[in-house]
Amino acid sequence: MAAENGGRAERQPLRPPHRSSERLAPLSDSVRYREFSVSGEPTALHSADDENLNLHIVGPAATDDSRVLTDYLAGVPGAPRVSIAHSLGLNHNPLDWNIPKQEKYLRIKIWWALFVQDKWTSLAHGTPARITQRQQNVPLPTIQHLCRPDSTQSQLQVASIFTALVGLTAVLDLSLGQIYNIEEHESNIAQIESALQEWIESLVGTNRQIIMHATKLDVPGACNLRLAYLSMKLLMQRIQLEAARQDPGSSDEYKLNVFLKGRQVAEEILIFTQNLRPSQLNDFWLSVGAFVYPTTLNFLLRHALETEHSPMGLAQTSSFQLARQFVDVLRVHKEKHSWDMGDVCLAQHAEIVEKVLANLAPENHGADNIFDLQDFAIPDASILDDFFPSLWDPLQNVW
Repeated sequence: MAAENGGRAERQPLRPPHRSSERLAPLSDSVRYREFSVSGEPTALHSADDENLNLHIVGPAATDDSRVLTDYLAGVPGAPRVSIAHSLGLNHNPLDWNIPKQEKYLRIKIWWALFVQDKWTSLAHGTPARITQRQQNVPLPTIQHLCRPDSTQSQLQVASIFTALVGLTAVLDLSLGQIYNIEEHESNIAQIESALQEWIESLVGTNRQIIMHATKLDVPGACNLRLAYLSMKLLMQRIQLEAARQDPGSSDEYKLNVFLKGRQVAEEILIFTQNLRPSQLNDFWLSVGAFVYPTTLNFLLRHALETEHSPMGLAQTSSFQLARQFVDVLRVHKEKHSWDMGDVCLAQHAEIVEKVLANLAPENHGADNIFDLQDFAIPDASILDDFFPSLWDPLQNVW
């Protein structure tokens, strides 16, 4: 590769996997851990020996100058990105390799940042994840892997949040394995609940307060962890509800009970969002976390449309009222703080909410102006997609 401007040393690509018996020269100080080009050609990577490489985790992981580690592979789409990571050996345990310790740790950081992004993107888009557990043996990240010995208490806290996020993502991975398994349709929600409970019990200190009490949210990365946890709780209720709908033996009372639990989680997400302060709104946010909002409103509005026959009845449901509050708070955050995490949700659902409310206005109470929802109260919820395309559920085709 061509030398950098200003006489700096020549860039070198990240090396492919190698055996511990092979001795490779350490990466030069000029090698930068950066992204791959769209063409798939690896450029350069940040030096593992760079004295400025103090980890500061604000999302999945980022360096002290707030460059997100997942951006190193963000120049290519999901599937090629994972393929390139495999070709570079990032899916292998590097701890026994004869390379500098900092490079070993950096490989671990990048791999698990990619793992987090891959799994949550799978949930958001409704497509199977690219990374499978059988094709990797990278050890779970620890504080030692993420921080230098002289790291500050703040750096140790955010590193701990990242390790917790990886653990939660592993629970999500278990759920995705069941959702996308087309050979075995039986849902084992008990296994997922057990895995989530074990993860919660493993938390200590700040991480436990974030999850159990919704406090300590000013720590960088805490809001991402809290939102991811609530998203996981909602997913479990969605899985359980869909399983009940497909089970002829499930009673209406049982289905309603499962939905009500899901609605309680939706209210938790609403309260979390309403209580976000400006400093938290302006923090780093995982982009895939934005999809929890349209998913939540899908869950609420689809249920309301399935059970009500008129705009008046629809607007009076608790589900619609929650959806309306979501739209309101996301708009406020967008207008006052330029918070874009609600953009997808507003684009998909604001119009539906506004149409219902518009038909309740006094000037629209004439018979010619009120639309009838009778046609939408149908047993097959999937038909709703024909009438309300923006209520399409990314996971609808895999339930």
